[in-house]
Amino acid sequence: MATSKHFAASSFAVEMDSITVATFSEVSGLQSELETMTWEEGGNNEFVHILPVRTKWSNITLKRGVADHALWQWYLASVQGTVQRRGMSITLYSFTAKGQSFESLRWNIKNAFPIKWVGPSLRAGSAEMAFESIELSHQGLAQISGGA
Repeated sequence: MATSKHFAASSFAVEMDSITVATFSEVSGLQSELETMTWEEGGNNEFVHILPVRTKWSNITLKRGVADHALWQWYLASVQGTVQRRGMSITLYSFTAKGQSFESLRWNIKNAFPIKWVGPSLRAGSAEMAFESIELSHQGLAQISGGA
């Protein structure tokens, strides 16, 4: 009987253009959907053909504690008409029994650029961390197995 491996979603890194840029607290939107069309064949009433059309990629959202202006400046470049597309990877890490980390999975993202930036919610008297998020459009991703 085959055993399956499960990975914790709590230890990951985000790289842009092969440089680890920041520690993010959350990544969402690793999603793909195959759009289809139906074709009804004349004289065949038993079923309808469903044919693949194109792949649709969801936007990816990165969330982190406010640390510097790097994400804002990348977004601002898009707003000002100078879209800076970047190759990215999101790496999920696991740990050995001795606590050593190793790469479990990696998602390589093609030509990502920011389309939305959300600043922190500020509240007087709060001790909560200030978070920012950036939403990225891209041209596809590939999932690659790590050393697990």
